[in-house]
Amino acid sequence: MSDASDRARQLREERRRARAQRPVTMEEVLRRNYVERIKHQRQPLEIIEDLPRLASTPYEEIPEEDILRLQWHGLYHDKPKVGYFMMRIKIPGGILTPQQLRTIGQLAQKFGRNQGEITTRQDIQLHWIRLEKLPEIFATLDAAGLSTRGGCGDVLRNITSCPVAGIDPEELFDVRPVVAAAHRRYSGNPEYGDLPRKHKWTISACPYHCNAPEIHDVAFVGTIQDGEPGFAVWVGGGLSTVPRIAKSLGVFVTPDEVLHVGGAIMDVWRKDLRYRMSRAKARFKFMVDDYGVEKIRELVENHLGRRLADLKDNPAPKGRTDHMGIHPQRQPGLHYVGFPVFPGLLSGDQMVHIAELAESFEGEIRLTREQNLILANVPSERVDEVVDRMAEIGLSLNVNPIRGHSIGCTGDPHCNFSVGETKRKVVEVVEHLEQVFGEQVADLRIYLDGCPHACGQHWVGDIGIQGTTLSTAEGKVPAYDILLRGGLGQQAGIAKALVRRVRYDELKYSVERLVRLYLQEREEGESIQRFFARMDDEVLVAVARGEKVARGVAASDGS
Repeated sequence: MSDASDRARQLREERRRARAQRPVTMEEVLRRNYVERIKHQRQPLEIIEDLPRLASTPYEEIPEEDILRLQWHGLYHDKPKVGYFMMRIKIPGGILTPQQLRTIGQLAQKFGRNQGEITTRQDIQLHWIRLEKLPEIFATLDAAGLSTRGGCGDVLRNITSCPVAGIDPEELFDVRPVVAAAHRRYSGNPEYGDLPRKHKWTISACPYHCNAPEIHDVAFVGTIQDGEPGFAVWVGGGLSTVPRIAKSLGVFVTPDEVLHVGGAIMDVWRKDLRYRMSRAKARFKFMVDDYGVEKIRELVENHLGRRLADLKDNPAPKGRTDHMGIHPQRQPGLHYVGFPVFPGLLSGDQMVHIAELAESFEGEIRLTREQNLILANVPSERVDEVVDRMAEIGLSLNVNPIRGHSIGCTGDPHCNFSVGETKRKVVEVVEHLEQVFGEQVADLRIYLDGCPHACGQHWVGDIGIQGTTLSTAEGKVPAYDILLRGGLGQQAGIAKALVRRVRYDELKYSVERLVRLYLQEREEGESIQRFFARMDDEVLVAVARGEKVARGVAASDGS
């Protein structure tokens, strides 16, 4: 029976490989993939030409195809689908001038019910946007040098970076010119406006890898080789329902080569019709899975018509940081100050006040992957004043550092995919841990998502949490899966969903028990990721659920 099962499995794999290698026609793609049909009928970026028509048409009468195309201009349905939209403003590298932040804050005040949120891709999102207001909104953004173009859809999304690029003394070299050039070349470019799926880059020379290169489709990871600044290229990372850690392509590229190499990677992927057949298998990470990095390198080099330099040493992070707190800049007499924005929410009023403060010292605003905010170029003699003023605005440094590196995705009430609370729930969990453990959890990272899409990166948190549902006698109730053993950095890895369907009102107690176990039984210097990795699954599940375990660990009663 076992031999027969193995043989059947082998035959299925052979058939899958045969299907994967056979030629695919565009006719077949269009027959099987609804989104590809819509893109084929009209390039989605062109929908902007119909903005006057859309703005004057009742929401209920707008074709769903046009609603889909609006994603290419950074717009998604808010929940419920009654005519309100989320609008994502792209901010390359997370860098804003005071004037730009003021503009976004004023738009939030006027059109977004005074609400805004920082994303894990260093964007700012507004909600409650009506289509009839878009002409005024887009004109205002354009005047400020801002855009939503390419914020969503099958495009290269916002290019992320270290939020203190160009100002941090430890940065290997300044990558801001490279990020800006890549944004100008590819952001909203119609030639690259029809990728098989969304595509994510990060470009950084942060020695801590704070920008999470491990989970990007393509990461340009700063390094110095033979005295020359440049980048290792990592490919195939990504999260969602099939998470992957990126792999090194084995090449070293100079800053001048980044645009050509990145473009070649997109070209070999977008022109392979096999990755347009199914939305579920279209991301670049699947091509890396299918081909392997050696073949991907060969394809890229063939496309470029030349061989790339070999990478001698794959760069590793020196540790981890969130860039929070007060730090001297590379520029003498200046500091940057990182403020936790927990849980990533800013009001329009706050944005306007922060912009006024930053403007008073010709500063900049930098947004981080963990949904925080940094004020850059603060004169050393004004640091204390700026810190006090930010506390008055509502962003204080006098908080437990766990708030600066815990993430909650958009979730309820806005996201149509979320099945549970996210922002409120991550606040509840973090506040509970603060009350129980205080500074002992200062370095803990809680990443919480409301669905498998992983915008909040739950697969790589110290403790990851994903919303789900639990069937009870009274019907389905909100619940959460707890994921352990994931992380970024030197031991980067994808978490395992171990504790399934924890009731929403029990979540904070389950997390508490796991944290208590770690704090009580860890070895000196042992990270939480390594601790959970050496513990049996059964022990961790039992502890999380408050059960006695054979090895003598008694779980806290939580409540």
